[in-house]
Amino acid sequence: MAEFVKIEKGLGPDGRIAVVRFDRGDGINALSPDAMRQLTDAARSFEDDGETSVVVLTGGATSFSAGFDLKDPEGSSRKSMDLGALRRHLKLGPRLTRAWQDMEQVTIGAIEGFCVGGGVALAVALDFRVMARDAHMRVPEIGLGMNMSWQSVPRMLHLMGPARTKQAVILADQRISANEAYEWRLVEEVADPGKTFDAAMALAAKVAAQPPLSVAMTKLTVNRLAHALDDLASHMDLDQFALASMTEDHKEGVAAFLERRKPRFRGR
Repeated sequence: MAEFVKIEKGLGPDGRIAVVRFDRGDGINALSPDAMRQLTDAARSFEDDGETSVVVLTGGATSFSAGFDLKDPEGSSRKSMDLGALRRHLKLGPRLTRAWQDMEQVTIGAIEGFCVGGGVALAVALDFRVMARDAHMRVPEIGLGMNMSWQSVPRMLHLMGPARTKQAVILADQRISANEAYEWRLVEEVADPGKTFDAAMALAAKVAAQPPLSVAMTKLTVNRLAHALDDLASHMDLDQFALASMTEDHKEGVAAFLERRKPRFRGR
């Protein structure tokens, strides 16, 4: 298995900052099932780490992530799975984002280039996001005949409110610029191109200088209050995704994407 994720610890004030680098070295950084498992394991590796207060997650130099890898053989095998196998496989995404959201450490994403689909789902599971001025986000799931899952809709709703969440998710072809993402409260800071990691580390240093236990307990309290109803609100999004993936519109959406043409949806 190729190694897509690297972890470096002991950085910053008193060595309390860690960096997780997700880079497949291809300029796209798609989330294959293997990459998702590695990112999940990376988040879980901090569960008993009392020496780290902040974790910075960064992608490649030209992309944070292009989202789920539609061309990956394991991912492509979903279309031949029965419903039970498909539901089990679809848990990879929610498991990934939940692992990052539930980390005791404060998490900061450094976003260069583009952040698409599952990349956005991962980004909104973090505590803070720093985005390059020339970067953009896009949520293409509906344009592919799917729904936005991985419990992302409630997380986006907490950040942006209902109208902006609908705008970001439903208008699947719309690119969200860094300035728009900042205005919409989807990201907390905009940095010069190539400088998001430096800006994220500067923010991490400020957090790491605070009392570790107080920071961890405050994060837990805020998250519990903010996300108290998320499981109730989105408990069906995995099954909705499975259902949507069996429609003709989904097949048409993926085919159109791979063939670089405009899809023709028929509502079936």
